[in-house]
Amino acid sequence: MADQSIVSALILGLIEGLTEFIPVSSTAHVVLAGHFLGFESPGNAFAVLVQLGAILAILAVYAAKLIQIAVTLPSSPRSRRFVFSILLAFLPAAVIGALAHGFIKSVLFETPALICVVLIVGGVILYAIDKLPLAPRYRDAMDYPPSLAFKIGLCQCLAMIPGTSRSGATIAGALLMGTDKRSAAEFSFFLAMPTMVGAFALDLYKNRDALSSDDVLLIAVGFAAAFVSGLFVVRSLLDFVSRRGFAPFAFWRIAIGTLGLIALWLYG
Repeated sequence: MADQSIVSALILGLIEGLTEFIPVSSTAHVVLAGHFLGFESPGNAFAVLVQLGAILAILAVYAAKLIQIAVTLPSSPRSRRFVFSILLAFLPAAVIGALAHGFIKSVLFETPALICVVLIVGGVILYAIDKLPLAPRYRDAMDYPPSLAFKIGLCQCLAMIPGTSRSGATIAGALLMGTDKRSAAEFSFFLAMPTMVGAFALDLYKNRDALSSDDVLLIAVGFAAAFVSGLFVVRSLLDFVSRRGFAPFAFWRIAIGTLGLIALWLYG
């Protein structure tokens, strides 16, 4: 049973890293896969805690740019505005996530059918937005004004509903507000850093008494898998989005949501 749990943790970690930064909802994939694998985690802590691997993956890929921003922060108004915009965009999710944490984890995360429906609905919306003849006004994430960043942060709050996708909500909102596809995805990357660190810290604190030494091993396995698969996605996503847009992810969401509902109906 222990070996089976480790294999499940490895699979779930790979799924986390592969889906965290694309608009398909990593939480939905990890929760649904865990449900059908029979993988149990106190308060669904595993689904959030393995995100640390994905966080480190994006930090590794963007290390040079982050260092450049930090070095130029005292002298560059552009760097200061960008950091302020990211923190401003993070604020709504931080407040709502802290206040509604119990309801989100105990009710929404425990409803696989709801997650499947949200995947399908979100896929339809993402496809529709991807096909709109939008005229981008912003093509560099570093130049987003704070007001735009805050609105994107409000969109991110929709991801409190499992299946919505944090990156999907932020990217879709950004596109509708005048950004191009590549910069929308990159801004979502940067916004993921404080958001995921905050979610990780909150879940670790909330589940500190429920986690055992066995859970630590499973989380470590999931973390390593999420780091490796996350590196691959972060390094390739921007070029993919520039060429193909977001329609492939929309079709994937609809397919997974539909298969999930069928599997729930057949197997419970």
